Amino acid sequence: MFPKTFQKLIEDFSRLPSIGPKMAERLVLFLYKGDKEFLKSFASDLNNLAENINFCRRCHHLTEDDQLCKICSNPQRNQEQICVVEDPLDAISIEKTKAFNGLYYILGGSLSVINQKEIDKLNFNQLVRRVKEEKIKEVIIATNPTTDGETTALYLLRILKPLGVKVTRLGRGLPTGGDIEYADEVTISSAFQGRTTMN
Repeated sequence: MFPKTFQKLIEDFSRLPSIGPKMAERLVLFLYKGDKEFLKSFASDLNNLAENINFCRRCHHLTEDDQLCKICSNPQRNQEQICVVEDPLDAISIEKTKAFNGLYYILGGSLSVINQKEIDKLNFNQLVRRVKEEKIKEVIIATNPTTDGETTALYLLRILKPLGVKVTRLGRGLPTGGDIEYADEVTISSAFQGRTTMN
């Protein structure tokens, strides 16, 4: 029905979150019928995303090239606090509130069950190493208030408590079952202010 190039792009767009085949068809058609300069620029931006964006080697946030991210390389940040989040969008949401001035560690997901394969995938060992080597005084666990987020938080407490570091959890301003990236700035700020020590 569509030329091969169209069909391939429709399949690519369909793989994106919340985009079904019909929406993908409309997007591809919109791009084709629109401004050709915009289309070329869009293609170039996608290529730059693939070529130039990496994960920070210290915290796994997004960064250009192989450099540390802007947060890790900023000496004005509190070097004694790490906020642990599930993905970069959570860190970006927290940054917008200006409620936190420490460092981050981005897990890249959460634990649905505690097994070695999932633990290895989220690289908890690097977080433990950072806490030891960087003399971190507080780890703020900001995983989402979902079942998987709570499982992850409890596992983090288990591996961090023996290190003698203070482990806190965001307060309950966040609705259970929600995602941090969708919470408003006031709610996130309240959650930071109301964080509690985990035992």
